[in-house]
Amino acid sequence: QVQLVESGGGLVQAGGSLRLSCAVSGMRFSTNAIGWHRQVPGKERELVALISNVGFTNYGDFVKGRFTISRDNAKNTVYLQMNSLKPEDTAVYYCNSPRYGSWGQGTQVTVSS
Repeated sequence: QVQLVESGGGLVQAGGSLRLSCAVSGMRFSTNAIGWHRQVPGKERELVALISNVGFTNYGDFVKGRFTISRDNAKNTVYLQMNSLKPEDTAVYYCNSPRYGSWGQGTQVTVSS
C-alpha cells in the first residue's frame, strides 16, 4: 500500500522558516503527483501546494510567494519550504497522493506571535 510520512513540523516564531518533508513508498514515485494540504479546527482542509511528475506546481492563494514545493525523485521525497511564517499558518500539514487517495498522518506546525 501507499505510505506517506510527514516530518519537519514544530514551533517557530512569526517570520521564521521550516522545511517539511514527505517520504513516499508503495508507488512509482517519479510518475505521480504529490500535494500538501493543511487543516485547523473549524476550517476546511485547504490546498497548500501540489507538484506533478513533470514539474507542474499549484499553490494556495494564502501561501503563494512564501512557500515552495519541490521533489527529489532519487529520494522519493517531496519538500515544502515555508518562509515568512505567520501565526495564521498554524495547522496540521498533510501530504497526499491524488492518484491513490492516500494521506499521511500529518505534522503540526505552530507559529507564535
